[in-house]
Amino acid sequence: MEYLGIDLSCALGSLRHGQFPEKDCLLPLISKLLGYAIVAASTTVKLPQILKILKHRSVRGLSVVSFELEVVGYTIALAYCLKKGLPFSAYGELAFLLIQGIILVSIIYYFSQPVGITTWMRALLYCAVAPTILAGQIDPILFEALYASQHAIFLIARIPQIWENFSNKSTGELSFLTCLMNFAGSMVRVFTSIQEKAPTSVLLGSCIGIATNGTILSQIIIYRKPHSGKDKKTK
Repeated sequence: MEYLGIDLSCALGSLRHGQFPEKDCLLPLISKLLGYAIVAASTTVKLPQILKILKHRSVRGLSVVSFELEVVGYTIALAYCLKKGLPFSAYGELAFLLIQGIILVSIIYYFSQPVGITTWMRALLYCAVAPTILAGQIDPILFEALYASQHAIFLIARIPQIWENFSNKSTGELSFLTCLMNFAGSMVRVFTSIQEKAPTSVLLGSCIGIATNGTILSQIIIYRKPHSGKDKKTK
């Protein structure tokens, strides 16, 4: 019995005989279920952040470069997983995170008026290049190099926000719930990547996510009290 790529026959067969499923049977099943759980949760992971900005009509303390680089990283990672033909449960959240990331960047632009010419140039460059990358219509060697670089992109993407938080001693309009879900998702994805035998580079990306998202989450907890000074605004 198989449903959405999940083989239930092994587990159900053991339960019918009054036995607890074996490890080799149970772990892949848990991995698949967790994978789809991450995909389902990813459909709303950035919604708290979006709603918080809209509610306060402010992007105080948010680094626009961090969110832009996040979108670039999601684009490369999604394109790579599609090219490799990995099961949807192993990468599906990337599609939803990319869509929400683009919406989030657009909202940040709106509340960061006036937007500079360099910002518009970055946005136009992304719109021109992203479709080609997602379609996988680039040289295979270049594609591998591009994917290898996306780990550095995700790492660099978090640094401006981490520094912004540290400098202001405040996390501004950052959403605790969104950061918590990002951190939890990275932890679960390490387990599913191992079970799905995903490329080592995919696992590395999840480990980087744990470190960076964990740092930002800890900053939100440490700086949870409103900062009395004047925070920097996104430029």
